[in-house]
Amino acid sequence: MNKTTLFSALALCLIGTSGAFAQKNSGAITPQMLEQMAKQETNNKALFNAIASNKIDDLAQNFANQRPIDNHFSVETPKQSIHNQKSSGRCWMFSGLNVLRANFAKQHADTLAVEFSHDYLFFYDQLEKANLMLQGAIETAAKPIDDQRVQFFFHHPINDGGTFCGVADLASKYGLVPKCIQPETFSAENTSRMASIVSSKLREFGLELRQMVNDKKKVADVQQRKARQLAEIYHILCLTLGEPVKEFTYAHVNKEGKVMGTARQYTPKEFYQETVGQPLSGTFIMVMNDPRHEYHKTYEVEYDRHSFDGHNWKYLNLPMEEIAQLAIASLKDGRKLYSSYDVGKQLDRKRGYCDLENYDYASLFNTTFPMDKAQRISTFDSGSTHAMTLTAVDLDADGKPLKWKVENSWGTDSGQDGYLIMTNRWFNEYMFRLVVNNEYVPAALLKEYEQQPTMLMPEDPLFQYDD
Repeated sequence: MNKTTLFSALALCLIGTSGAFAQKNSGAITPQMLEQMAKQETNNKALFNAIASNKIDDLAQNFANQRPIDNHFSVETPKQSIHNQKSSGRCWMFSGLNVLRANFAKQHADTLAVEFSHDYLFFYDQLEKANLMLQGAIETAAKPIDDQRVQFFFHHPINDGGTFCGVADLASKYGLVPKCIQPETFSAENTSRMASIVSSKLREFGLELRQMVNDKKKVADVQQRKARQLAEIYHILCLTLGEPVKEFTYAHVNKEGKVMGTARQYTPKEFYQETVGQPLSGTFIMVMNDPRHEYHKTYEVEYDRHSFDGHNWKYLNLPMEEIAQLAIASLKDGRKLYSSYDVGKQLDRKRGYCDLENYDYASLFNTTFPMDKAQRISTFDSGSTHAMTLTAVDLDADGKPLKWKVENSWGTDSGQDGYLIMTNRWFNEYMFRLVVNNEYVPAALLKEYEQQPTMLMPEDPLFQYDD
């Protein structure tokens, strides 16, 4: 039999057993594949009935890990009131302002802690992000609409997520006001509809600006049109968040609730100067644990900022052991820290407890989950999703961390009266960012932070906003 005849016979044989379907697309699911899957499936009716009728987490919960949680911490900063971001992605702002009010309380022991307005700063955050998007549309106007960088601006024209860099830039530029002066509105606590409306306008405006640039309009005319567009966004924000306070009267009170001195007039910038005292940029470094990249190198994320004239997110990549030491040094001096996590992984919400053995999904589904931290990041399986305020650590006799405690922004009825406790093994796997004041950073690391950063793109799976 010659080769041609042999190949023809084999082809007829395959068609007879597999059908023409398998020949058309070898990547498709075939009847034979389905048959093999069905053969391998064990007939476990009881398990199906259980999973089909209950929450997966209730069935996967590891009973052996349900022992009482140890609430003792050898190093703990003073407690402060718990806030609630509600249905918004402003965790970054809540954590950042938590740190600022804790710093004020540390310096003014006799004064009742200041409560900063999230609504006030959020107004300017949204306005600045709108301007950043429109300016991005102008600067990328020569690129086609389906270019990755153009789509970066048009896909999500505005959002309510962010990082501590946003708190630093916005508060320094616009100041701060007390929470009682500009309280939360419905749209501040429930941002989705407002964001949808503003996003539609920004996409419309962005297309118009692109057309003006491509029609060779004068730069001054393009910028003038952008200013009028931003005035419309300002109007929408005024109706949803309230017009930002320009001047107000306020009096500090002591811990007994008595007014200290007399009330005085403030502008937001004056109140910032009194309660924070200096520009924040340059007083801290952001460190991160990203095992995909070289440690002790500095990286910067392009376009990852809150305002056009603000600072990109820049960080020093460090092993978790060194990040822990920076956190411990700060906490020992009574300083809380901005930090972020992949909080949804292995979180027991009822108990406010994060541990790698809270849920045993592997046994429930008779499989394994072997990816390490770097692999989870690379495949979008894990990343920094939520910012919280690091407040405490429990150390063993050798000074090594056993567990950590964070102040969350989900209200007092969440977790342990508003706090979460996390084991150190969970901390190592799902903690990503930490903002540390320079005074707690060794000189060698400060020098490394000043390296020329490697520029990274915002599409990276890890560089999403905390929300």
